[in-house]
Amino acid sequence: MSKQHTLTRQNGMIAGVCGGIAARYGISPFIVRLIFFLLLLPGGLPGLIPYGILWILMPKA
Repeated sequence: MSKQHTLTRQNGMIAGVCGGIAARYGISPFIVRLIFFLLLLPGGLPGLIPYGILWILMPKA
């Protein structure tokens, strides 16, 4: 069975989106959080919109 994106509360700071993505791809949650943070710098929406959509769509672990 292939891995799927799931929200992980153990690696989560807010909703577990970054932790779930990091677990799926086998990378550090810090790197994913850094990417989302960099997307927030140009005004917020480039980082908030994808995060919110993933928060809604990703199943809980």
